Amino acid sequence: MVLLTNAFFFCPGNMGKFQSKVKRNSSKYRADHHVDEHPLSQPIQQPTRAHNDAVTYISALKSDLCVSGGKDKAVVVSNWRTGTALKRFVGHDREISKITCVFGSNRFFSASRDKTVLMWDLHCKAGSTQKFHGHHLIVTGLAVSPDCTQLLTGSRDNTLCKWDVETGQCLLKAAVSRNLVTHLCWVPGESCVVQTSEDKSVRVWDIRNLQVAQMFPMKQYIQMHCDVSEDGNYCMTSSNGFGGQGCEATVRDQLMPFSNQIQI
Repeated sequence: MVLLTNAFFFCPGNMGKFQSKVKRNSSKYRADHHVDEHPLSQPIQQPTRAHNDAVTYISALKSDLCVSGGKDKAVVVSNWRTGTALKRFVGHDREISKITCVFGSNRFFSASRDKTVLMWDLHCKAGSTQKFHGHHLIVTGLAVSPDCTQLLTGSRDNTLCKWDVETGQCLLKAAVSRNLVTHLCWVPGESCVVQTSEDKSVRVWDIRNLQVAQMFPMKQYIQMHCDVSEDGNYCMTSSNGFGGQGCEATVRDQLMPFSNQIQI
């Protein structure tokens, strides 16, 4: 069960001490006519349930809306400010693996273990508006162009596919041996996409011909995620390491990727 609500802090180690303190009559320590800003009787807003199983991915759609995917095969749009699940979309046969959105628009995309990608519209009630089918294994990477005309997908089948969003047609397909895609990220203002892989490499793809335009030095651990700054100058990749080692993020200057790296 997933609850979307405002952030709160919980410290189980101090729970007993905290409970014993709030029971005390602290009025003798306060000035006369003092009024509590947050009275204990104030009702707490109850968030609505978004998923019936674990959430697998989440992405921002608008300033107050987010889209989540889960093991329950559903895609849900929620208002994260109020903790309210607004709309539920069903169409995949297996759990959701990735979600990507065109921020500020009504369109978003979901990838799944069923090897497909579906496009949704926030205001459409007739199900998915487009289906992209061409991978042979789970789809693990999604990146959409800012104008929402092109979609790039990656999979554990070592391939990347470039799609026409309106027609659902696969325009180009490229394969690299052992390139098990973990994430894709469109570079703002450019015709290229950054990709991380289980082969520990980070590749930059030229979308125009779907060719590898650049490769960063191979890391020691599997690279699980990537993101690019709004100005397109910096790229961050991360790994979860192994056995407690190598859990790190790397920031790269894309203009000088080999010589200017910062370990975090």
